[in-house]
Amino acid sequence: MSNKQTKSDVILIGAGIMSATLGTMLKELAPDWKVSLFEKLDKAGEESSHELNNAGTGHAALCELNYTSEKADGSIDITKAIKVNEQFQLSMQFWSHLVEQKLIKDPNQFIMPLPHMSLVQGEDNVTYLKKRFAAMTANPLFQGMEFSDDPEKLKEWIPLIMKDRPASESIAATKIDTGTDVNFGALTRMLIDHLKQADVDVNYGHQVEDIKRASDGEWELKIKNNRDGVLEYHKAKFVFIGGGGGSLPLLQKTNIPESKHIGGFPISGIFMICKNPDVIAKHHAKVYGKAKVGAPPMSVPHLDTRYIDGEKSLLFGPFAGFSPKFLKTGSMMDLIGSVKPNNVTTMLACGAKNMSLTKYLVEQVIQSKEQRINELREFVPDAKSEDWDLWTAGQRVQVIKDTDKGKGTLQFGTELVTDADGTVAALLGASPGASTAVSVMLDLLQKCFPEYVKDWEPKLKEMIPSYGKSLVENPELLKEIHASTAETLGLSKKEAILD
Repeated sequence: MSNKQTKSDVILIGAGIMSATLGTMLKELAPDWKVSLFEKLDKAGEESSHELNNAGTGHAALCELNYTSEKADGSIDITKAIKVNEQFQLSMQFWSHLVEQKLIKDPNQFIMPLPHMSLVQGEDNVTYLKKRFAAMTANPLFQGMEFSDDPEKLKEWIPLIMKDRPASESIAATKIDTGTDVNFGALTRMLIDHLKQADVDVNYGHQVEDIKRASDGEWELKIKNNRDGVLEYHKAKFVFIGGGGGSLPLLQKTNIPESKHIGGFPISGIFMICKNPDVIAKHHAKVYGKAKVGAPPMSVPHLDTRYIDGEKSLLFGPFAGFSPKFLKTGSMMDLIGSVKPNNVTTMLACGAKNMSLTKYLVEQVIQSKEQRINELREFVPDAKSEDWDLWTAGQRVQVIKDTDKGKGTLQFGTELVTDADGTVAALLGASPGASTAVSVMLDLLQKCFPEYVKDWEPKLKEMIPSYGKSLVENPELLKEIHASTAETLGLSKKEAILD
């Protein structure tokens, strides 16, 4: 039986950080628009946005070595690092605006200052890190970064990692104190609570089963109310698919041309969580190493201090895993169901080109806990198995598509897919994901609401002071924004922001 039928200006699918960010921006820009949100689970931020389903790194490219590749001539390409950092600066500004306007409270519930570090071992890697440090510190975005290969200095920075390490080992690290730990789960819940107060119709326990374009050009969604089994039909002028790993199957249901020749490959993550308070107290940083050969960028090993529910914790990982599910709460048939006649050759081509990734995943899946502890010991030499528990993190679905690099290219990063007339958009991919949510949504506004953007510009500049400007090209503006966001978000109380 179906009774309920509604009509909205905007429908958001998924109650994660992406839908929460877009909904919040739209209610600031167009407060009169009717916005509805549908989430199949009973709470907000329970999948990829949940604090234990992601690394919580405020991805600003301060420590992630996969954003700074070494070119054939030996120089370091920091182009991607610059882009990711500027994207994160947009998020910081928007969050600051929300705090200043008292739309969300107590930023310490979702963001804390925390040093970001890169750690390498071996002479070749130390040489690489020195060159990376020189390239990055020449850019105003990365001022304040320090480098050391002095074991005594490293013992000050990372005593847990340096304890019992051989004196002859070639090791080096960079450190920058303006990094952050972000609880994206807490932030998502705060944003969704604000949306409810802003008259957004938030519906939990509602699963989208189909999306079709109606004869009037609008989108009609067939939605099952999981609580009573009743089917509902909801129409909207614009639909955003922000369902994490579940976005791809919903995008395919739209049947737009842009949904063709796109596939997805799910990769799960496993973290080790320390349960010994004495060990937790000895580490205070996010320390990123180098990915192993064949590993996807999201599997870069890191030892992270985290702040969850007001408690300091310590995580190591991620170890890659495999499940055919596209969400932790998904179906074992997700992967098979996503293979369509229009993307089957794309998927097969990807498989043929990524045998090293397949080999890596197989090796990761069959690892015992003790084997994982041995990997942890590369970071913490005296790690004890009884101090650590395993936790299965969120599912990530890496995008596969045909590009100028060839058929079936595996994409790493976050990708926005929209139709030609901007009436539907879907967010696919993984890291840096949540950290770049505001940048992604600014891109979405340009693509899907171009007729409104000029009128919205004054408000956008109020929300994001650097809107339309490059911070690299405006170092004084960068310095001003660093200081103001740090003050508003409570980061300057504990860490020096800029010299």
